[in-house]
Amino acid sequence: MHPIQTPSTSDAPATASQLRVLTLNIQVGMPTQQFSQYLTGAWRHLLPSPSARRNLDRIAEFLQDFDLVALQEADAGSLRTAQINQIEYLARRAGFNHWYAAVNRNLGPFAQHALGFISRYPLNDVQHHVLPGAIKGRGVLRAQLQLDGYAPLDLLVSHLALGRKTRTRQFSHLASLVSAQTDTLLMGDLNCAPEELHAHPQLQKLGFRCVQTAPTYPSWKPRRSIDHVLATPGAQVDGGHVLDLSLSDHLPVAAEVTLRRL
Repeated sequence: MHPIQTPSTSDAPATASQLRVLTLNIQVGMPTQQFSQYLTGAWRHLLPSPSARRNLDRIAEFLQDFDLVALQEADAGSLRTAQINQIEYLARRAGFNHWYAAVNRNLGPFAQHALGFISRYPLNDVQHHVLPGAIKGRGVLRAQLQLDGYAPLDLLVSHLALGRKTRTRQFSHLASLVSAQTDTLLMGDLNCAPEELHAHPQLQKLGFRCVQTAPTYPSWKPRRSIDHVLATPGAQVDGGHVLDLSLSDHLPVAAEVTLRRL
């Protein structure tokens, strides 16, 4: 496991049985609106950009409507973000008391590719696991939400490989982290269609299902459903849908989770 960055937490708000959850690939804050901008805006992957900072503020404003957010393709503080940990920045800007970040790919001063959670409630047993792959730099951040009077909810966020063979291995590793006895959500940019997820033997055995199947990429003309919230059978998830809001090159996916009472 890799080190996890966490804040000093404050008291959690009053508990609630329903959680508004969201997953979003923020593309390091870059406001991409068309394919040509991958080329014209490539310099933003190396140097800080005022437009990325402004877009982070837009993202933070949007996140205020949620209780738990899974973030992918963030940066934990490097040259290209003017040393700003984007996960911490979004949490503080959006009014969340709790944030958790883990670096998947450490490129020293130039980039700190990270996954993260921001939450209105403290998360327990937060762990970062490296995922298999010929090219290093993919991982999963795992945590548990446990509110008084309710069953625990396990949470996983990941950003998977582009190649199907590698993804198959990564799904097997993800499945090995899941307890069949605990309600679980798997969220993130999984780089594959729902059919591939539902066909994976170990995910199938655990009963994972996609809560929505609408396309999420590219955000300006969605054609591919690659950003997902998956839930195990015991987790009561309603209202899964893609939000038509272009904050990066991926659209956000939202859902509402009703926690099970003990």
